[in-house]
Amino acid sequence: MSTGTDRGTEGTAGSAAARRREQHGWYFYDFACSVYSTSVLTVFLGPYLTTIAKAAADTDGYVHPLGIPVRAGSLFAYSVSASLVVAVFVMPLAGAAADRTGRKKPLLAVAAYVGASATAGMFFLDGERYLLGAFLLIVANASVSVSMVLYNAYLPQISTPQERDTVSSRGWAFGYTSGAFVLVLNLVLYTGHDSFGLSESDAVRVCLASAGVWWGAFTLIPLRRLRDRRVAPAGDGAARSGRRQLLATLRDMRRHPITLAFLLAYLVYNDGIQTVISQASVYGSEELGLDQTTLITAVLLVQVLAVAGALGMGRLARVHGAKRTILASLAVWTLILAGAYVMPAGAPVFFYTLAAAIGMVLGGSQALSRSLFSRLVPHGKEAEYFSAYEMSDRGLSWLGPLVFGLGYQLTGSYRDAILSLVIFFALGAVLLARVPVRAGVAAAGNPVPDRI
Repeated sequence: MSTGTDRGTEGTAGSAAARRREQHGWYFYDFACSVYSTSVLTVFLGPYLTTIAKAAADTDGYVHPLGIPVRAGSLFAYSVSASLVVAVFVMPLAGAAADRTGRKKPLLAVAAYVGASATAGMFFLDGERYLLGAFLLIVANASVSVSMVLYNAYLPQISTPQERDTVSSRGWAFGYTSGAFVLVLNLVLYTGHDSFGLSESDAVRVCLASAGVWWGAFTLIPLRRLRDRRVAPAGDGAARSGRRQLLATLRDMRRHPITLAFLLAYLVYNDGIQTVISQASVYGSEELGLDQTTLITAVLLVQVLAVAGALGMGRLARVHGAKRTILASLAVWTLILAGAYVMPAGAPVFFYTLAAAIGMVLGGSQALSRSLFSRLVPHGKEAEYFSAYEMSDRGLSWLGPLVFGLGYQLTGSYRDAILSLVIFFALGAVLLARVPVRAGVAAAGNPVPDRI
């Protein structure tokens, strides 16, 4: 069992000014890497990689990576799913190493800069290089997942229990702010690419690569401000296989069944959230026939409203409790999918309406889930447990993209694919409603807040 410093030194230690300094540095990792999630994963790469795959496809519309027949329109979804399977094997190892050595920061740096480099390398994605695109996506998406394990594990150490919801929500708000700002720059470059002497394809590749440069540059701020905590030596060392460490973490979590129950609920409903976000642009471009400018402005609307949504839902949680607020957001997500299924093609106004609804619940549902889970983590297991959490957030979210890709592979309809995601929100809400959160916080040995 990994151990940490004395409880009094974790999160609540030192002056409020020193704690705020770390918190501000922590916010900036969201500021750095969220540009990848918005500009690359949500806006540009899905439609662009699909176009490249279609250019390389045979007369039946299939490409053949490793000799496997794949519909060109499913390649992006399958690549996202594959990247998250890779992350499953790396994240537990990173989390365990961080807990046993106390050196989260060097591991965060490695994961961040591998991902940033792969993203910058997307500048060379052109012609029929769909295999290069799939490879870079797998590397970048797995890297951001690993880095988020380490990033999230700082939350219990840099904030008091009373600050947790607010600090988590502010981190999301920082991320959405940077995403919105860079999307404005992307929009200017893409719509005016002729005046910049660029083709449409060149403009997309510059937008993709610039996200990697942004990610790498702003990662320097958290690396300067966050600090590692000393830990007592662990007897079994820091190195285990990802599979062995995952099994060890899950065995340990069996001693905290309420924490495990929350994680299961989060795994289900967050799989739906992540799939909606990663596949929205493909759905908009391929099924609804919307142009790239409409997709960029819609995601920009999501980013702007997500800042207000994350902060607003944080305030609602202080009044009504995080669990009730999350459950309300899942009902909204279900209505969003129903609206997407019946939305007419070529109707940007309807698409903007759904984008606004997504923005209002996206940041808050994720931020409150993160802060709620942090209350259910036993002391000294932060990084290891957050590796399991991150596998729910990203690493085990391979099922949604796989279902979405299979839906299109089998039916040729993105509407059927999007409708299948309703089950993730409905089942996730049922599982979350059954979790006795207050008892779980007490069982983990953490202070129980007045409202949760």
